[in-house]
Formats: sequence, structure tokens, C-alpha cells
Amino acid sequence: AGRAKRPRGGGRQLEAGMRGILITCNMNERKCVGEAYSLLGEYGDLLYGPEQFAEQEERLSGSEREEDEDDVEAALKKEVGQIRASTEQKLRRFQSVESGANNVVFIRTRGIEPENLVHHILKDMHATKKKKTRVILRMLPISGTCKAFMEDMKKYTETFFEPWFKAPNKGTFQIVYKARNNSHMSREEVIKELAGIVGSLNPENKVDLNNPQYTIVVEIIKNVCCLSVVRDYVLFRKYNLQEVVKSNKEDTQQNPSSLTEEQNSKAVKPETKEEENSSEEVKQENK
Repeated sequence: AGRAKRPRGGGRQLEAGMRGILITCNMNERKCVGEAYSLLGEYGDLLYGPEQFAEQEERLSGSEREEDEDDVEAALKKEVGQIRASTEQKLRRFQSVESGANNVVFIRTRGIEPENLVHHILKDMHATKKKKTRVILRMLPISGTCKAFMEDMKKYTETFFEPWFKAPNKGTFQIVYKARNNSHMSREEVIKELAGIVGSLNPENKVDLNNPQYTIVVEIIKNVCCLSVVRDYVLFRKYNLQEVVKSNKEDTQQNPSSLTEEQNSKAVKPETKEEENSSEEVKQENK
């Protein structure tokens, strides 16, 4: 987990074009990465089965073992190589990359639908009320990333929003915005432009600030914009793993929405204390 946190060049830092899961934590990023691997691995195996490892490497290493029996140094090098290869394979489905912000971890995903996985985790924790993490706060799927410039975001979201909001699809929505280590983007401008795009896809899409069908989450970190459209944002306590396991009378009156793979093909993530204040500003803008 410690090694996975460190940037090592290409593909190890959050950048446009990635999909994954954005996680906020409580000061301890290294422990957060470990918890994320454990939690995502547990539910990932349940939904998608154990990861398949390369049999060719195993067969090759077996034949080499006989040749190098008398060569202790070669055997040691080979064993280290096998451990390294095994570790890389295990992290293939979930790989931590540098997010570019403190107390934020980004887990890049491959070969899975992050929105289905995260919704399944929250639905299960909401039902069982079993606390499974200590430092992870929020966990949101990231279904799309682009450069954090208005023109790039407008062009990207025109297509990105289609599965939920393009006619004949429609729904009620709200927009939640947060920016980290970025000062050139305007909250008001982003919300106005994105709401306009949703409206242009289908005029029947309406704003609902109390219990919307969809929550559009905009997370900007440095020059990368992370986007998601999530369901059950209110029911699942803003996708907060610490809060969703707490009992609440309102829970008995609401049921988690069922997500199909097609509907569920995009998502992202927001964060902590400042969010309540920012949420009020967002609501005013939406109005």
C-alpha cells in the first residue's frame, strides 16, 4: 500500500481518461489505501469472481526452478521476481494512484464497473449496518475524467450525461461541486453550464434539492475534473461509509434504487466539512 501511494511516472497519477473510485480519508492515507484494497477486493471477488493470474508465468517459473536449483543467487532473484509479478497482478483490478490532494485517495479500476461496485458496497453496509472501515470517509465511483477547463468539461459532459438525461431518459437531479488545489474554475459557472447541458438533453429533467433521482458530482483536483452521476446520494449519506451504517428512522421509508449496468455507467466523488457549506451554495445556484 505504501509503494502504491507513491507517484512513479506514467499511469501512477490521476489524469484525464481514467476511471476508478475517489476516496476521502481521515488524515491517514496509507491506512486508507490498505482499507480500500481490502474492501474493494472483498466485494470485487463477490461480484466479479477472483482475479485470474497468468498461468504462463507460473509454468515458466516452475521449469526454471529445476535449472536454477544449484544457483542460490538466481533462485533468490527469481523468487523476488515472482513475488513482484504476483503483487502487480493482484493490484491489476484495483491500483492506487496519486490523487494530487491531501486526504484523497484515487483507486483506478480495470475491467469492472466502479459505479455498480460502490453502490453494491453501500447498499450492503446500509442494510447490515456493519462498520467495515476506520479511516475511509466517502467512497464515490469515478466514471469519467477530463481536463478541468470549461470548454473541455462542456464538450465531455454533452456525451457523458446522455445515459441518464438524454430523451427519452429523464430524471430529477442536483449538482454537488468541490474543487481542490484549483483556483481557476468558477463554481457558479460550472454549475450553470452543466445544468444547462442537462436541460438541453431533455427539457423534462428537473432540479430536486431534497431527494433527487440523480446527483451529479463534480470533483476537481488540480487540472483534472472527475465526474459521476450517482443514485441514492441522500439515502446513503452522501456516500459516506461512516454515516451509512448508523441507524435512522428515515431508512425504513426508503429503499435503495436498483441499478442496471447500462444506467449505471458513470460516477465520481465529493468530500467532507466544507461540503455542507458548498452544498448550500450549490442549492442556491440550482434554484
